[in-house]
Amino acid sequence: MSIAKQQKGFTIIEVVLVLAIAGLIFLIVFLALPDLERARRNTQRKTDIGHIVSALETYEANNGGAFPTTANFQTFLNTYEPNETDPSTGTQYQYTNPGATPADLATLTPGEVDYFIGDDCSGGQPAAATATDVAVVIALEPTGTYQCQSNN
Repeated sequence: MSIAKQQKGFTIIEVVLVLAIAGLIFLIVFLALPDLERARRNTQRKTDIGHIVSALETYEANNGGAFPTTANFQTFLNTYEPNETDPSTGTQYQYTNPGATPADLATLTPGEVDYFIGDDCSGGQPAAATATDVAVVIALEPTGTYQCQSNN
């Protein structure tokens, strides 16, 4: 009588199956990573917009209820703005049309901030309100999306 010896180890099918499953997991993570990074940058921008609104409110309180205009906007940035930077580029946000009326917000690109005196964020976008209101809009990713926050 002969006794058959059993071989220990994995078959080629088992090895290929494990490698295929690991490859699928890596592929899913690799495809999801850009969306996660974009969401992280947008979350930072939404936090920064709150800081900008707070800085505008501080300016208003210290300047007799007046918000910064185009003429004195650089003074506002130098004095009150806590040097918020865009998470994509690491550079300071670019402010467009400070104090102007809302234009086509879809043209803002990530890293641009616009603010509107006398507006609030009704319905998620700037809308006419009282002179003591200010609406701040920050561009998000993808281009054409934005977040609006007002001081009330």
